[in-house]
Amino acid sequence: MISRRRRCRDLVDRIGTFNYESTRCYCGVIWNKEATLYVDDMMPKEPQPVILEPILGGDGDAETESPPRVRIIDMLSKPFDIRSLALTGLFVLAVFYTIYFARAVLLPLVLALMLSYLLRPIVRAFARAKIPTPVSAAFLLVCLIAVIVYTVSVLAAPVAGWIEKAPYSIQQIQWKLSPLKHPMQKVAQASGEIEKLATPDAPSGKQPTAVEIRRHPITETLVLRTPEFVVSTTLVLILLFFLLAYDGVFLGKLIKLLPTLSDKKRAVAIATDIEEHVSRYLFTQTMINIGLGIVVGTTVGLFGLRNPIMWGAMVAVLNFVPYLGALTGIICITLGAILSFDSLSYAMIFPAVYLGFATLEGNLVTPMIMGRSLTLNPVMILLSLTFWGWMWGIAGIILAVPILAAFKIFCAHIKPMDALAEFLS
Repeated sequence: MISRRRRCRDLVDRIGTFNYESTRCYCGVIWNKEATLYVDDMMPKEPQPVILEPILGGDGDAETESPPRVRIIDMLSKPFDIRSLALTGLFVLAVFYTIYFARAVLLPLVLALMLSYLLRPIVRAFARAKIPTPVSAAFLLVCLIAVIVYTVSVLAAPVAGWIEKAPYSIQQIQWKLSPLKHPMQKVAQASGEIEKLATPDAPSGKQPTAVEIRRHPITETLVLRTPEFVVSTTLVLILLFFLLAYDGVFLGKLIKLLPTLSDKKRAVAIATDIEEHVSRYLFTQTMINIGLGIVVGTTVGLFGLRNPIMWGAMVAVLNFVPYLGALTGIICITLGAILSFDSLSYAMIFPAVYLGFATLEGNLVTPMIMGRSLTLNPVMILLSLTFWGWMWGIAGIILAVPILAAFKIFCAHIKPMDALAEFLS
């Protein structure tokens, strides 16, 4: 067997016509004639990591080198790719289009997912008690249906009574608010006289009488929307059962499909954080809303307002919508009090009671219980309410805050989207 030194000498003799001192071989090694050559030294080597030594300051402390920061002026000085920007805009518009026109499928799916976050701690508590998950999911589903049916049966009669009196209630409200309307009518009459003097006389001629067909909007809406509502409710209940009965199966499938270990860890962290925060938010907010509804309903009932259970249920449901829900509830309870009592000053007690309890709940009870675990930007909450209300209607308004919270948690786990998560906070 030829020794390594012999092979090296033969290789050097073959390339002896080159300048050994300055010629670089194909493998990147600079030859030195006087140095001892080995074939291993001529083989390509992997690049070694560069270790940055700490720089000692004037006081002897080690100063760590901060990573280079991207300046805004450098970003703006670079040319923008118009094609990439246009494609991104078209993609966003396509996503909005899909969300809007696929709401018949997406809305029950999102609603079932949020309800599963609300009820999943109860299912896991049953699982710790050695009760099978499908059995506990079916039991919770039956209890949920029973509560909904009982609530509808209790509230159906008072709600139907208020709806029947709606056409006459408008005239009654106008009559009771007539003392407040007199100054406004005088101003409107004066402005009308000024407008007549400023405009030329209209040609005298008999105008044709317009025929108007009146329809009852509430009845028409109920007739048209009832089949869609029944189908969507059935789909929500079916999806909710499978999401509760097969807890963790979908996450396990997703983890199995991801290629790298870091992606698997990130997916588990995102899913766990979203489930923990959204579940805690929904459960805590539901308990707070039920308590607020009980307090407001009991108080207005003691003051003499009819149907206190209906008003309490309305307060509890509307409080799921931040800001706009309390405003809507105050308007509704004000109109109900004006219709129920002859004294306008006494009727103003009821919206004042509602406003006082809602302020106490929003500024003291909710921050004390929930802390700062899921604080969101109020401006982004209002924008989210507007967007999802336009997309999915009333159900979208109720789901706007949980969707925004889940999106914020998702952005917080993705490094390039940290700034967006901070903006939503």
